Amino acid sequence: MDSLKKWFDRFLSNPEALALVGMLLVGFLLLVWLGNILAPVLASIVIAYLLEGMVERLGGLGVTRKLAVIVVFCAFLAFLAYLIFGLLPMLSIQTVELVQQLPAMINKGVAMLMHLPSEYPELISETQMTLIFDQMSTEVVGYGQELLSLSASSFVGLVALIIYLFLVPMLVYFFLMDKKPIIGWLTQYLPSNRALSAEVFINVNQQVTNYVRGKIGEILIVWVVCFVAFSVLGLKYAMLLSFVVGISVLIPYVGATVVTLPVILVAYFQWQWSNEFLVLVSVFFIIQALDGYVLVPLLFSEVVNIHPVAIIVAILFFGGVWGFWGIFFAIPLATLVQAVLVAWPRELAQLPKDLQSNEIME
Repeated sequence: MDSLKKWFDRFLSNPEALALVGMLLVGFLLLVWLGNILAPVLASIVIAYLLEGMVERLGGLGVTRKLAVIVVFCAFLAFLAYLIFGLLPMLSIQTVELVQQLPAMINKGVAMLMHLPSEYPELISETQMTLIFDQMSTEVVGYGQELLSLSASSFVGLVALIIYLFLVPMLVYFFLMDKKPIIGWLTQYLPSNRALSAEVFINVNQQVTNYVRGKIGEILIVWVVCFVAFSVLGLKYAMLLSFVVGISVLIPYVGATVVTLPVILVAYFQWQWSNEFLVLVSVFFIIQALDGYVLVPLLFSEVVNIHPVAIIVAILFFGGVWGFWGIFFAIPLATLVQAVLVAWPRELAQLPKDLQSNEIME
């Protein structure tokens, strides 16, 4: 009990620390319990947060906030219209075409693999190949059943999408236009002892802003560059594959590895082992290298460095809790945890050095 009391006095005796713990705990529980119900609101908050930077830049040019919000909101609606009526149909068409070509690709792969037992009998036998094909068939059937169940529930998803398309833009507009009144209304319900919370929020806000806007810039740049390269080289499904490559940068270290497989497979089944295939693979790896060693340092030079192990743990944890948005904000949330740990008041640090040494020895 004495050790527990010392730990409490050291870390939680400060009222501001208790207020910070309370706000973090309440926020986490609300997201876990009400995340699905409040998904449109949360998505609107995220979008408004991203658009706020554009509003502030226009404000810095002398534009009134009301006019800046209207201009930015109209640009957001135009981008949303492009996604709905331009990008999504194109991605859907290429996805359908790729799914239709999968049987032919699988047949080519099977024909290629069937030569392995005769060419390398010491490594693999026909029995092993049969077992592999049976396992693959079982997996394909399982995926087919999942697709059927997904199509059966597509009507509910369509209704939810329509609601999102009307509700989210409206909420984004109000969050941008009435930012100060909304924040003022929320702060009146926060604890009075929140100086530490304000300090942590200021530090984290800068880091999250740099990360989120940098990540969006990275997605767009990688997406466009890959689309141009794939289109020039004549790779099929260029828009779909480049879009997947762009989205893959959301998951550091893992996304680039996972997305390499479909790009190489599509290129191989299109050109087999040829000069076109080698050029495509070389260009793709050059783009990945430039992204990792040039683009990322430029875009994220002001973001707090976090150990790769901590990033992977954050992606697994927050992705498991909040899905896509958890993955997207895994690094900012890890930055929040790091900022809290750094700013956390420690009563031990305020003691004389001789007392600190005695307490540590005990």
